[in-house]
Amino acid sequence: QVQLVESGGGLVQAGGSLRLSCASSAFATYTTGWFRQAPGKEREFVVAISWSGDRTVYADSVKGRFTISRDNAVNTVYLQMNSLKPEDTAVYYCAASVYVTMRREQYDYWGQGTQVTVSS
Repeated sequence: QVQLVESGGGLVQAGGSLRLSCASSAFATYTTGWFRQAPGKEREFVVAISWSGDRTVYADSVKGRFTISRDNAVNTVYLQMNSLKPEDTAVYYCAASVYVTMRREQYDYWGQGTQVTVSS
């Protein structure tokens, strides 16, 4: 089983930055995606990156503010979040898929999530 562990969440003021990390026990050739879920809301796609890093897909809501990258030498994917807004507040999850996809149902493995809170 693939195990994914997110870290790096916390409390930040609007306009600030955070960097999230997703460490995997076995990424293999999986795409890694980030999703987020706010209280009372459905889990939504944020961004994904292919195993090789040559293909990325961003949700329109974070394009230009968030940057995904990966370091396969340490089996870690990073999400650099800049210019954070209160509406970015959510639990952020990383997940693994055999596809480069935005579709939640196509991700097979999920981490436990890390809380990001952006104050106004």
